[in-house]
Amino acid sequence: MLTYISIGWHPEGVHAFDVLGDPVRRRILELLTAGEQAAGAVSAVVQDEFGISQPAVSQHLRVLRDHGFTTVRADGARRLYSVDPEPLQDIDAWLEQYRRFWTQRLDALGTELVRGRRARRSSSGRPPRNRKPRREGE
Repeated sequence: MLTYISIGWHPEGVHAFDVLGDPVRRRILELLTAGEQAAGAVSAVVQDEFGISQPAVSQHLRVLRDHGFTTVRADGARRLYSVDPEPLQDIDAWLEQYRRFWTQRLDALGTELVRGRRARRSSSGRPPRNRKPRREGE
């Protein structure tokens, strides 16, 4: 059960959702899902989108790194960041117990969408998809 991530990073423990609760840090992770990126490239996008300074972006990168959500490696003078999937997998495992709440609703939504499409087709006079139109007298 995921409650706190404290595997040697923070003795007092920091809740994983506290780390990911910040929109800047979530955006950084989104950027890194495309693959390893230089800190400068990540910083430029985040500065533009959020209007924050380069040192502020560096602090967010540090929080993500210190809590295990990213890894960093040196490439000359550049620092290349990438996502570390392990804490995200822990969060995913923790969320598993709640999936049943939204899975049923999403299934129901899918059913209602199909019904709505059928209703629109029948009112427009178009034949339903994947069915041959019926001929008079059949």
